[in-house]
This record gives sequence, structure tokens and C-alpha cells, in this order.
Amino acid sequence: MYRRHGQKLAYAFVGCDLAATSGSWFAAYFLRFSLWDSPDGIPSLARVWEALPLVCGLAAVAYWIGGLYEIHRLQQLPRELGKVFKASLLLFLLAITLAFYRRDLYESRLALGLFLVLNAVALALVRRAAWHTIAWLRRHGLNRGRALIVGAGRPGRMVAKTLAANHWTGLEAVGYVDDPGKFEPADLPRLGDISELASVVRKHDCDHVFVALPLARYGELAEVYRQLSDVVVEIQLVPDMPNLAGMKLRTQEIDNVAFVSLRENPLFGWRVAAKRLMDFSLALAAIVLLAPVLLLLASLVKLTSRGPVFYRQRRAGLGGTEFQMLKFRSMRTDAEQQTGAVWAVRGDDRCTPLGRIMRRYSLDELPQLLNVLVGDMSLVGPRPERPVFVEQFRKEIPNYTWRHQVKAGITGWAQVNGWRGNTSLRRRLEFDLHYISNWSLWLDFKILCLTVWCGMRSENAY
Repeated sequence: MYRRHGQKLAYAFVGCDLAATSGSWFAAYFLRFSLWDSPDGIPSLARVWEALPLVCGLAAVAYWIGGLYEIHRLQQLPRELGKVFKASLLLFLLAITLAFYRRDLYESRLALGLFLVLNAVALALVRRAAWHTIAWLRRHGLNRGRALIVGAGRPGRMVAKTLAANHWTGLEAVGYVDDPGKFEPADLPRLGDISELASVVRKHDCDHVFVALPLARYGELAEVYRQLSDVVVEIQLVPDMPNLAGMKLRTQEIDNVAFVSLRENPLFGWRVAAKRLMDFSLALAAIVLLAPVLLLLASLVKLTSRGPVFYRQRRAGLGGTEFQMLKFRSMRTDAEQQTGAVWAVRGDDRCTPLGRIMRRYSLDELPQLLNVLVGDMSLVGPRPERPVFVEQFRKEIPNYTWRHQVKAGITGWAQVNGWRGNTSLRRRLEFDLHYISNWSLWLDFKILCLTVWCGMRSENAY
């Protein structure tokens, strides 16, 4: 039986939101006139009550436009603070406009400003509490749904594992539908063949069907959808994209034609300017604060070995373009004269005594703050590789060049998770692509804090 729990939850959220808004409306009135004097006197509480129905009506419109009632089981416990603030701001603007045209309404600019802040906070708290309550109820057997998985291969088993690990969805996977001999699932039973899909859905009272066939079997989708045309269930297609580790699929629609974005960079528009501003200001501050350390290291490099203080090396950055990356010289000047470009290894005899210490604690990387200042690098991003290695890796590792969608960084998501130096390139790429797909200023700040907190020392740095 198809259960429309999302619609019921939307009604419940409307009630909770309007209750929070009503409380904020009165709280703003009492705060305004108890904390600050009013030259025109204190408006009567009756006027505040008279305006409440209009405020609640505007709130319902603003919250609906703000997308606060798009409820679905597969929504994660929403990261909806942005939506809540936008909806509260829209309500604030609508309330000001109404007060301007209706002079008979209760109005106070300071009270309306307080209402904006209080309402946003109250909405965020109430909705967070509501979502946690729903998750608790679902974990204890209420507001549940039953799901069937089409395909018992790797994508199907991944869906079953995901549903089992995320009880907040309220979805219970009852089993697989797949033709015999394809796969032999061990976690859930096989309930029938694809040709029996409609009868299996009815027999087991399912309201969600996840179509999770391997990419090589997409020719069977027509039969799957033909079977499902006679039953009322929600259907989700789980794309089999094993080579898109760390990437997010996004859909857009134009004139009823759906477009699925397989490669999308979140760094565009104002985000580029914001990241650049953060890079420049923090790099400049770091150079000023670390100036004594930089001067000391430069002096020690000059005094302990022959050759220049800085080592310039060609690296591949944004879009694969090459730039000269700066480091404090940590090896002999003729280190690659015989071997050419090679990776450093543990106990590398090409390192100077000081160089070993600097490399262990990543102190040789500090001059890259200058690369950040001039715009060749970012503070946070995938670590840049030498062009000769990029050419080699892109032939060996699918999607390797995708990491060049953003500027290279001094530190990165892979590095703070332990994937640096002579470690798995595939795992490092997975973390780099995850960073690119999920980029935010907060994520950059988190990575910088983890870098400082954990220190620059690494067992894989040599």
C-alpha cells in the first residue's frame, strides 16, 4: 500500500512552524517594549493579536516558497539553516510591506527586526527537534515504509546496506527482485524474478522500489518499468556509477527534459571570489606571523648546504596549467641529475640533514604561502603533482584529471585523512574528488583547523 507520510509530515511541520512564528511575534513585542523606551508609548497587546492572523498567513506563503515543506524520506535530517533564514527574511519583507500599506496595523521597526532574528532561531530549533523526533519514532517502528530492491548485485547490496545504516529514513528493505543465477544475496532474500515484480510489490506491501541494476544490465529497465506501471509505488533509480567516487549526481529540468550532471564544480561565481579572499587574507597573515620562522629556516638552509635557499619545481594546477611551486630546498642541488623525476622514498640519501627534519614536519612547504598570495595555489585543495607524474597517472587512474577542476592546495582533505606521500593514489583521488564535489568555505576552514591541530608532521612525509 502506498503511504503518503510525506504529506502528513508537511502538515505537522506547518503547525510547528506557525506555532514558532506566533511565539516569536509576541516575544519580539515583549522584548522591544521591556528593554527599550518608546516615545510614542506602548501599543496595546490587542493590536498585536489583531495582526497575528495576517502574519501567520504570510508565514505560510513565505515558508512554502522557501521550500520548507518539500518532505521526503530520503532527505537527510535536513541541513536547512539556509532555507530557514531565507524563508524568515522573506516573511520579514512581506510583513514590512504589509505594515507600510496598512497603516492601521501594529508596527514597530525595532520589534520587526527582533522578530526576524527570533523567528529564524525558533524555526531552526523547532524543526531540528521535529526531525530528531521523527528519526526516533522511525527507529522505534513508527512512520515506517517497506522497500524492495531490483537487482541483487553490487549496486543493490549497496542500497540495502545504506538503508540498514540509516534508520532515520524509516525504510525497511524486505528483499531483492532479480532473475535466478545473476547473484546469490546473503543479507536479504530473493523474493522473485523481474517478471514477477508487480506481484512481489503487492504481496509484500511495498511502497518504495529502488531500481539498482548494474550498468551492463540497463537494457532491462524497460521491463522493470513496464512491471511497475500497474502498481502505485515510489520508484528511485540508483545509478551504477562506480567510477564517480566522491562526485555527486545533480539533475536539472528544461521543458520536461531531465539532464543529469555527472561532473559539476561547485566553485563558480561568488564562491571563487570568497575562496580567493580567504586564501589571500589568511596567507598574508600567516606570512607575517611566521616571518621569524621563515627567516630562520632560510638562514639554516643557506648555512648548512651549498645551493639556493628556495627550490622551484614545475607543478600542474588549475586546469592542468603549470606553475613554479616554491619550497625550501631540502635536497642536494644535483639530486635528480642522474635519475630524473622520481618520488622521494624513506631514508632518501639525497636529502640534507636539515632537509630530513623540514620534510618530516612539512616545514619545506611553507614558502608555498607565496604561491597562494600570487594566486597560483590555494590554502586548501588537491596537492599539485609534477607534470611528468600527471601524464603517467592520468593513463593509469580513471578520472585523475578531474582533480584539476580547482586550484592545487598546500593542504587538503586527503592529507588530513592520512593520504599523503607514498600512499594509495586511488584513495587520495577519492578524497580529492569528495572535496571538490562538497566544497564550502566551512569545509576549507575545517581542513585548515585539522591541519593546525594535527600538526604538519606525517609518517608518510619524507
